[in-house]
Amino acid sequence: MASNVPTIRQISWLSIIPQLVIIGILIYTYHLADLGDPLILGALTWAVFAIGLRNLIAKKHRQGIKLVKQQKFTEAIPFFEKSFEYFTKNKWVDKYRFLTLLSISKMGYRESALCNIAFCYSQTGDGLKAKEYYKQTLKEYPENGLALASLKMLDSADK
Repeated sequence: MASNVPTIRQISWLSIIPQLVIIGILIYTYHLADLGDPLILGALTWAVFAIGLRNLIAKKHRQGIKLVKQQKFTEAIPFFEKSFEYFTKNKWVDKYRFLTLLSISKMGYRESALCNIAFCYSQTGDGLKAKEYYKQTLKEYPENGLALASLKMLDSADK
């Protein structure tokens, strides 16, 4: 689905290694079991697990993303807040997302939720709330370039 909303995806290249190891183990398991084409079955099994885990564990986050793509920013905020709460209570799931969610994303779900909440507020015209969330993002994740650039942009609009 095409979207008019900018999307940023940063890859943690180091996280690709465990993914390839998991796929390799699956391929080898299918090879040992002699069940058809091990390469296709291994890759397909990995894809099913990856999509399934993200749809189950990060369901609220994905619903928020879907609403943002539909430009329903106000409706998306509660989903990102719920995502932030979940991954705050379960920090280990987010920290080890390369295994728990089979994700290669550089940005964690907590960090992404904060940025997405800020973005949604900026799109609804609530610059003060957007700044608040971008500042919270930078407080918890000082290296977040997205929050830094967005905050500078909001500040420049005030001048």
